[in-house]
Amino acid sequence: MSENLDTRPVSTGDRYKWVALSNTTLGVFMSTLDGSIVIISLPAIFRGIHLDPLAPGNIVYLLWMIMGYQLVQAVLVVTLGRLGDMYGRVRIYNAGFSVFSAASIFLSFDPFQGGHGAIWLIGWRLIQALGGAMLTANSAAIITDVFPADQRGLALGINTMAALAGQFVGLVAGGVLAAWDWRAVFWVNVPIGVIGTVWAYRSLRDSGERRRSTIDWWGNITFAAGLAILLGSITTGIQPHGGHSMGWQSPKVLVGLALGAVLLATFCLIESRIAEPMFNLALFRIRAFAAGNAAGLFTAVSRGGLQFMLIIWLQGIWLPLHGYDYADTPLWAGIFLLPLTLGFLISGPIAGYLSDRFGARAFASAGMVVFGASFVGLMALPIDFPYWAFAVLIACNGVGSGMFGAPNGAAVMSSVPAQQRGAASGMRSTFQNSGSSLSIGIFFSLMIAGLAGTLPDALSSGLQQQGVPGNVAHQVGQLPPVSTLFASFLGINPIRQLLAPSGVLNGLPEANVDVLTGREFFPHLISQPFHHGLIIVFSTAVVLSVLGAVASLLRGTRDNRGHILETMTAPGAFQAEE
Repeated sequence: MSENLDTRPVSTGDRYKWVALSNTTLGVFMSTLDGSIVIISLPAIFRGIHLDPLAPGNIVYLLWMIMGYQLVQAVLVVTLGRLGDMYGRVRIYNAGFSVFSAASIFLSFDPFQGGHGAIWLIGWRLIQALGGAMLTANSAAIITDVFPADQRGLALGINTMAALAGQFVGLVAGGVLAAWDWRAVFWVNVPIGVIGTVWAYRSLRDSGERRRSTIDWWGNITFAAGLAILLGSITTGIQPHGGHSMGWQSPKVLVGLALGAVLLATFCLIESRIAEPMFNLALFRIRAFAAGNAAGLFTAVSRGGLQFMLIIWLQGIWLPLHGYDYADTPLWAGIFLLPLTLGFLISGPIAGYLSDRFGARAFASAGMVVFGASFVGLMALPIDFPYWAFAVLIACNGVGSGMFGAPNGAAVMSSVPAQQRGAASGMRSTFQNSGSSLSIGIFFSLMIAGLAGTLPDALSSGLQQQGVPGNVAHQVGQLPPVSTLFASFLGINPIRQLLAPSGVLNGLPEANVDVLTGREFFPHLISQPFHHGLIIVFSTAVVLSVLGAVASLLRGTRDNRGHILETMTAPGAFQAEE
């Protein structure tokens, strides 16, 4: 039986709905901002805690600084959305603001150095991600509760736009703040978090339906453990193992992938058999919900891979070739990516508004076509591209993301019954966060595979042309390409570090040393191998975009807003009208 358990008076008028939209938009913006602000700031963070990210064994810290945040959000959003359905979406959301703000304070006061300092940051990042998951799991449900159907697309479009904007604004903000002080990357969250927390507790009230229910402990455990083990194994698979460039053949990785898959299959079995599941799998009978989430997953994987590849392209190659110092490349990479942000800042609200009037399917599907076409254009660019062409293509990519994100989010959230919106919002966020995490494993693996075929010869021959002995050059060329990839990602010239063990730099003419450790040698050296890997990566992104467009077209067109009507046919089950 459904009931509203909050006895306080609730205002759901025009003023309140805009207050709810403003606060939840701030919450999701802050959460996704922190997912990317650290990415661009990693060079300054590692320098600040005196940790060499390219030293043997330290790559794992770098990977978990990137992936840990997304992994926690992917694992917990469904559970937190379900708890919002049970105990109040606003209650869980408000607590999320508090947790997020507290973790930001502890992150900015790291008392350790080296590996211990990295572990401190990773640990508090995981707690911060918990707060972020509490925000994102319930924000869309809160908005859906208070906005009428004819305004829901616009409202969810603004909220979705804020989430996407946070991902890319974080790149610029991280570059600016890290240039001042690496701790400022975390300080910036504190005043925003405190203001947002006070505002949320004073202004937001639960207005959605709640259901008294029991917690599905076995479902929660199998889902969290399965997804965490699966994504953790993917993280391990990127790292070198046993003389191989990656660890996908490692027994640890293979067992982890198999165990994660078994646990997730067990989760599905449990959810289909209990009376009150964590997530009602019958929701996937609703075409708009199933197709929208599938399209969202494909888009999230493609977008996550794009973000990392563009950072590598700019920080590791293009900016140094155009005279920018390695220390300044994080800041300028963020600035040069602004057209991407502007593209979806413009298209998101417009597409959300228009989809309320004309339906979600056309806008979302067309957005995926524009999104995929931009990858084709990027593949046609030379590595040392003219910036105007690059800016136009990434702006088109942003426009496509905005055209897809707002209508798709509104269609997904409007397709489910009111009492299931928290769980539905959590599952939608899970697909997005899982896609972002998967993109790191997929695209880094594809790029490393592409580099492995061409980088050793390019590295060896390039070093020998500058006087490095053949045996040393060959030895360096055979090192796992993951170090070279992460050096590019961090905007670091690794040549001095790669040659340091041999001491060969001490015996070379000064002019050769200057060339080897200068700004242009390393970018020129990896340009062709990187372009080879980039073609593989972006070709995969095009395929994913096509799959996303097809999934979007399959969502159905029951009414002029793209909503699918459903009725309860039995406890815990739904039947969608097709």
